[in-house]
Amino acid sequence: MALAVAIVAFAAATAATAHHVVVEAPPLPPEVAALVLGTTPQGGGELKFFGLPVYGGWYWGDGHAWHPDRPYALDLHYHRHFTGIEIAQRSIVEMEKRGYTNAEERDRWGNAMRRIFPDVRKGDRITGVHTSTGSVRYFLNGAAIGEIADRDFARAFFGIWLDPGTSRPAFRKKLLGLSP
Repeated sequence: MALAVAIVAFAAATAATAHHVVVEAPPLPPEVAALVLGTTPQGGGELKFFGLPVYGGWYWGDGHAWHPDRPYALDLHYHRHFTGIEIAQRSIVEMEKRGYTNAEERDRWGNAMRRIFPDVRKGDRITGVHTSTGSVRYFLNGAAIGEIADRDFARAFFGIWLDPGTSRPAFRKKLLGLSP
């Protein structure tokens, strides 16, 4: 009898992990939400590096797939301090890993991100919005901080987290609501 109870408990636990788990996402600021009407939080989770939390992230889209040509938002809540230059440099490195950039793009995109990205502290929130026109608009704690109007950049930038070839596939699955 005890064995039967253990098997049922194991089966229930295993089944629970296979279902989609909804992660509570903080609401988007009104200025951001207005740009991604019809989207809902699809998933989210914590990005950790050597066990240390770096940021929490949520993907706001119209389904559990990344549609690079539709409006969506990626909302990152930082748990650590980073300079804007560090964020821009890491973004370029991640884009390069997937072959999205050439030397001219690296320079142009890197310069644009260094101009836009501020230093962040624990508790700050940067939200990137992919608009219907293919540009990327950035917000710091709900206030607009810049825009890059380049479809190739948009695909490369959001691909850091959402491309199937990302360096953090488990985090991608959490963002897209594909795993707990």
